[in-house]
Amino acid sequence: MRYICVFISAFLISFSSLSSAQQNALPKRIQANYSVTKNGQPFANVRELFVITGNTYQVESVTKGIGVYALFGERQLTSQGDVSKLGLKPKRFELHQGRDSKHTLIADFDWANKTLHMTVKGVVKDEPLTAGIQDLASYPYQFMFLSKSLKNKFLLTMTTGKKLNLYEYKITNSKEVLKIAGTQYSTLHLAQVANQTASKTDSKDLWLSVEQYYLPVRLVMVDDNGQKLEQTLTELHVE
Repeated sequence: MRYICVFISAFLISFSSLSSAQQNALPKRIQANYSVTKNGQPFANVRELFVITGNTYQVESVTKGIGVYALFGERQLTSQGDVSKLGLKPKRFELHQGRDSKHTLIADFDWANKTLHMTVKGVVKDEPLTAGIQDLASYPYQFMFLSKSLKNKFLLTMTTGKKLNLYEYKITNSKEVLKIAGTQYSTLHLAQVANQTASKTDSKDLWLSVEQYYLPVRLVMVDDNGQKLEQTLTELHVE
């Protein structure tokens, strides 16, 4: 299934160190459900669970297709690692698509040797590992560590498990109000900036809830073929 987990790329952001009080204020458990449409038609449902235990975190994301898209099987993403002053520090990321192991992607973050090991079809590819790198499952929860002094434009580096990509984003609106599933959210609207590593016809936007730990409440992607995927929050539980 060509569904980009919470279909957005990722962002390397400038973070400020968190005080002990800020770290204690972090949620210990987040459950978020989303509905996804493709060109306005039902496409999939996403269920995500984020848990912090001590100084470690774990993310599980399961995407189930609707109708004919269910034939592709569930897409499961997992990420686990440490929680540091700079935010989430992944150790291992996995992507599984249905029962076909050929589509399995694994990324191991070797911080000691500053190397990212990505395994695709049994072949390992290494890339330099620098501070702030996230994966497809972890990046939505890294936003809760955003500095309030975030600049208008910023960079984000993320691994898909297959490649390491660099993206540039800009804040287009810091006070956009959205009404979603009967709830009103004050959001920070981010939009991708075209650059040498991004398709000129591909666009990605997301809206982060300022009052709910900067969690994504709406995400929109239009690919280079003009296909539009829109993901919208339907249920949120924070503890």
